[in-house]
Amino acid sequence: MKSGRDPGDLLEIAQVPDEHVNEFKSIEKFKIFNTNNLWVNLKAIKKLVEADALKMEIIPNPKEVDGVKVLQLETAAGAAIRFFENAIGVNVPRSCFLPVKATSDLLLVQSDLYTLVDGFVTRNKARTNPTNPAIELGPEFKKVASFLGRFKSIPSIVELDSLKVSGDVWFGSGPQALFSREKCH
Repeated sequence: MKSGRDPGDLLEIAQVPDEHVNEFKSIEKFKIFNTNNLWVNLKAIKKLVEADALKMEIIPNPKEVDGVKVLQLETAAGAAIRFFENAIGVNVPRSCFLPVKATSDLLLVQSDLYTLVDGFVTRNKARTNPTNPAIELGPEFKKVASFLGRFKSIPSIVELDSLKVSGDVWFGSGPQALFSREKCH
């Protein structure tokens, strides 16, 4: 993949041509990726802003929202690292953070699998499997409001290995917690 970019530049998926997306997602080619957290000295940002030195690239990202084609304009905040003297990147293993990027992630953190203790997210010791359950929710659960509306209460998932939900499914409470408005097979 040749782009004419500096090899130290941060590259967002929206900047990758369609024919190179699989290569971009390859963990064999790119060992470190995703800027999920930025820790920045606000005085350093102020200094850069006052000097008009933050020259961030605008990334056009075509999307479809509720059937309407839109053009999202974004910047890669992590790419700003090149403007700061003595900036460093820290590689944090996935086991040390719980990003919520989809409603399947939201189900994990709202469940009894994790608890908040003194400001720290702690894994339930009753979970014997070292990995999180594999959760795949259908498009009916994509938006947070739809997700929340489909759960009367969040079920226990401490002993869950995997869950795949598709269709017009609603979760109740009590022993018969799963309901479907579609014919079940």
